[in-house]
Amino acid sequence: MLALLLRALYLFQLLCGAVLGSWLAIEATQQSGGALSLILLPLTMLCLPLLLQFLVILTSLIQSRTGGPAALWWRVLWAEYISAVLVFMLRQPWPRRPNGVQMPLATPPGELGAGAVPVVLVHGYLCNHRVWDDMTLALRQAGHPVLAVDLEPLFGSIDGYAAVIEAAVQRLQAETGAPQVALVGHSMGGLAIRAWLRTQNTAQLGRAARILTLGTPHQGTRIPQPVATPNGVQMHWHSPWIQALQTSEGAAQHALMHIALNLNDNICFPQAAQVLPGVAVTEFHGIGHLEMCRHPRVIDWTCKQLSKQTLEGVTA
Repeated sequence: MLALLLRALYLFQLLCGAVLGSWLAIEATQQSGGALSLILLPLTMLCLPLLLQFLVILTSLIQSRTGGPAALWWRVLWAEYISAVLVFMLRQPWPRRPNGVQMPLATPPGELGAGAVPVVLVHGYLCNHRVWDDMTLALRQAGHPVLAVDLEPLFGSIDGYAAVIEAAVQRLQAETGAPQVALVGHSMGGLAIRAWLRTQNTAQLGRAARILTLGTPHQGTRIPQPVATPNGVQMHWHSPWIQALQTSEGAAQHALMHIALNLNDNICFPQAAQVLPGVAVTEFHGIGHLEMCRHPRVIDWTCKQLSKQTLEGVTA
């Protein structure tokens, strides 16, 4: 559904750009004889979607009150903008079909090779599996089988995504024969994994080797224009759903988790508050919200957290 929605959105923006470009071309022809009019149409068609994307990122960064040096602020703005163009305009409108388990690539030397735990990747709000392209490649190179899910319906309740994750866990176990899988969630995806955990009894919890969340609004977000969709409402700051989810969890669930906290997050804020009792936290600086899915430091951290050596240390 998201892919079709994005295609329709960008087609509409291109058409608006064409109308604007045609008007400017007519004006330019009358003023300069037509030399400039030849490039105005394609220029406005291309620039309008890019400009709107930039304004969305700029607004989110201003609203999040992300601090730090000015150079860092501009770096986050530019990198998040590039990530948004790549993910929302070039990748997500064109999903893989079918989207199944991707087996490991050539096994590298070291403990990340044979026997690496399979990984379920769970995307965030207004995303699909293609937000994970860079992470998927790195994990496969590290020897992990990977399944990146699509959370549908797009604007449904987060509780409903538990069934999607359960199906992915079962499929990954069936195709790899592994007794355990790891789960990695970005943004809302981390909440969806926690919603899935809530459906598991004590014996079923053993199927999860580890859970990593990247930029997840564990306490909700104070974004000034909260989204009115069911999953958007659930992610409001300290929403009743957020509080009920945390109340349902105990030490066993939290022991499985590790939080990647993004102190420059432009979507999930206040940033430092996105923690849970008893859950280990690793802090990242100078990275945008969407960029977390593709930043080399976060990808390297994820691979190390899922290495055999680290997992054995966690379960020892």
